[in-house]
Amino acid sequence: MALLAEITHRCPLQCPYCSNPVELARTAAEMGTGEWLRLIDEAASLGILQIHFSGGEPMARSDLPRLVRHARAAGLYTNLITSGVLLDRERLEALTEAGIDHVQISIQDTDPANADKISAYPNGLVKKRAAALLVHEAGLALTINAVVHRQNLDRLHEMIAFAEAVGAERIEVAHVQYYGWALKNRDYLMPTIDQLEAATALVEAERRRLGGRLVIDYVIPDYYARRPKACMGGWGRRFINVSPTGNVLPCHAAETIPNLTFANLRERSLAEIWENDPAFAAFRGTDWMPAACRACDRREIDWGGCRCQALALTGDAAAMDPACDRSDLHGSLFALAQKAAGGEPVIRAYRRIGVK
Repeated sequence: MALLAEITHRCPLQCPYCSNPVELARTAAEMGTGEWLRLIDEAASLGILQIHFSGGEPMARSDLPRLVRHARAAGLYTNLITSGVLLDRERLEALTEAGIDHVQISIQDTDPANADKISAYPNGLVKKRAAALLVHEAGLALTINAVVHRQNLDRLHEMIAFAEAVGAERIEVAHVQYYGWALKNRDYLMPTIDQLEAATALVEAERRRLGGRLVIDYVIPDYYARRPKACMGGWGRRFINVSPTGNVLPCHAAETIPNLTFANLRERSLAEIWENDPAFAAFRGTDWMPAACRACDRREIDWGGCRCQALALTGDAAAMDPACDRSDLHGSLFALAQKAAGGEPVIRAYRRIGVK
């Protein structure tokens, strides 16, 4: 259905929950403009419907309007996933002229000081608000992505109000998921069960109040879930992720799985990788599942849950996702969440090149 094009790992923000891999790609290793244009053509030929330009910060690349224009000409729905801090009127006009359909802007908090602390970027909230208002003024579809965790969850009501005030049609209230940078900072980020229950109740109340004027998507942390999520719609089923260097992945965290080798667009076509690559076939469908999962009535609903999380928590990417309450490790996962939620509020590792 969709291609997530991570066109760069460069980003002025250094968020400690970033979904990028801990090993960030250097600028010199990024695919060039021509390689991304070829990928867009291959994606359209494959039947992909949407392209999401992401990063890092995709606006760090000067060729972004050209990529958007090419994608629009190829018939793809175009979405920009951005921090918003580099999005001014001139740059938005260039993207609008190129044919951008939708813009998603992330916020770290509605408290300016805490937002600056989380992102390690000064005055970011003011720039994000200004960017969001420009997107609304331009008549583009706008989503606010509120990444929530223990250090900002008590201001969720203000984040929803922020989305209303800037004219967004949708807010994604996305609890941090714990791999990569977030796993390093789990003790800083994990919410308490009381915070989670209050946030869930607030979302339900706000959905009733808003009556669809502002759509609220809500994703809880897997550590507190009873059922695993169908990560990326199931491994290798609906989404393709392409890294800045051209590696083709079933999800943005897949490179954490050490025994899989992912094909590169500089060597093979997108269609060949999607259809025949062993890494995409590794957890596609249901045949790979443990016996208990294959017998489960939810096997084609959650598709086994998150493989990267199973690896992070059990050491085995093919294990049952501990987020499922049918896993023997589910109780231990809940206990781990409670322990982490009592951790010291110290950021252990900001997202920075060279940090291990």
